[in-house]
Amino acid sequence: MSKLPILICIPHGGTNIPDELQNRIVINKKDLLDDIDAFTKEIYDLGNKVLHVISTDIARTFVDMNRNPEDLPPEQPDGIIKSMTCYERQIYIYGKEPDEKLTQELIEKYYKPYQMKILNALRDEQLELALDCHSMAEIAPGISPDHGQKRPSICLGNCFGQSCTVEMTKHLANCFRKVFELEEDGVLINKPFQGKYTTQWYGNKPVPWIHVELNRNLFLKEPWFDQETQNIDKTRLQNLNGLFEKTLRMFFDTSTQ
Repeated sequence: MSKLPILICIPHGGTNIPDELQNRIVINKKDLLDDIDAFTKEIYDLGNKVLHVISTDIARTFVDMNRNPEDLPPEQPDGIIKSMTCYERQIYIYGKEPDEKLTQELIEKYYKPYQMKILNALRDEQLELALDCHSMAEIAPGISPDHGQKRPSICLGNCFGQSCTVEMTKHLANCFRKVFELEEDGVLINKPFQGKYTTQWYGNKPVPWIHVELNRNLFLKEPWFDQETQNIDKTRLQNLNGLFEKTLRMFFDTSTQ
């Protein structure tokens, strides 16, 4: 089976705390799980079935690979280096927040190499599509523009047509609906997410980019997930991974682009 001509980016699937930040954090295990896109690497990583997969082991709580490098604390608490989680939980022990020097060290060591991998992948002339892949809370947290609202099963963002054509995005949405057996409102475009830094910055330079969000109610709740132990049904993750691959193969098999 041939490789799909896709670049898959998974910026928020990491769980690790950078060595430089050990003994500085106050965040607990549950708050960390709520802040990251847990298990998205298991869901979205298609390995050698696609041309490129880029991910990170570092938790977005500490270095966010999907933010503008100019979005820095304290002006941007949800920027590249954060001061609080998306649920407004304090990350660092008071007085031990990363200073300007440490912030730049974290960017140089973790953020810039991730972005360089994207640039290198985009040189592949076989590439036809790039996806920036995430998960979203079932009910939007307070930090989000749609806070308190229930979200769809899947959201696709194309920066309102700036990062990918409307036609291509609609085609992918229809493929998700068919494979995941969802109604029309189960897959929405640009609602609630239009695409963050990666999709905005790299979209159509030179390939189209689509921001993908999978609702966590598809795997981070019973019967697949135990909130107390944080144990998850790995078979469920494998099933979602298979559905994701099937969606992308349907997209290219039926594409009219």
